[in-house]
Amino acid sequence: MAMDLGISGRRALVTASSKGLGLGCARALAAAGCDLVMNARGADALERAAEAIRDEFGVSVETVACDVTTGDGQARILDIAADPDILVTNAGGPPPGRWSDWTRDDFIRALDANMLAPIALMKGCLPAMIDRGWGRVVNITSQSVKAPIPALGLSNSARAGLTGYVAGTSRQVAPHGVTINNLLPGIHDTDRAASLDKGVMDAEGIDRDEARARRQATIPARRYGSPDDFGAVCAFVCSVHAGFMVGQNVLLDGGATNATI
Repeated sequence: MAMDLGISGRRALVTASSKGLGLGCARALAAAGCDLVMNARGADALERAAEAIRDEFGVSVETVACDVTTGDGQARILDIAADPDILVTNAGGPPPGRWSDWTRDDFIRALDANMLAPIALMKGCLPAMIDRGWGRVVNITSQSVKAPIPALGLSNSARAGLTGYVAGTSRQVAPHGVTINNLLPGIHDTDRAASLDKGVMDAEGIDRDEARARRQATIPARRYGSPDDFGAVCAFVCSVHAGFMVGQNVLLDGGATNATI
């Protein structure tokens, strides 16, 4: 028997959810009975994902095709989402590179996508959650918050900034029955992983199978994660059972980050 997460009938906003980890989270929340507001930049992929969820789970799904990293996009999303009970923030990561290549504009773009956009959405959603005395926020960040990845310095920087914001804010809203936590993915079988593998293929002159095999060998679980793995944990953190979980950073990386705490 499936665990009852106690969130059936709740309304959840999931950004960047037409594919990958965002879609995994949206599907898991729909399976738990949540009505959804889904966002992505590409309207076609977003509508396909939404229709599949409607058909499979019978929940209401509204879509907002826009760029969550812009002020206009955030305003549209918050207007349509109309004070959701659950917020899951997600946005694609900035490109890899070297420390010497990144300009101020590169950092601003990374901050807009991976720090300031989630903060804007939280500021938009938290007041109504506080008024209701219940709310859940989950930010999808990265294992690089725990253990920096040299080629992903833009991501390391922006996501670490978001983590600091959540650390303080989560403790301010917790007295009101609202929790904020972060999920830190390692490598999952998504477009992001394919992009990172392509970088290794080009640099090393190897094929995709070899690039994947090399990366899988660095993961104790010896595989890439799946969006369904990730979504199931997200749904639990959004559930009534996780109300005492505040300001935590949960690694979902197959053991790849070699740390005791």
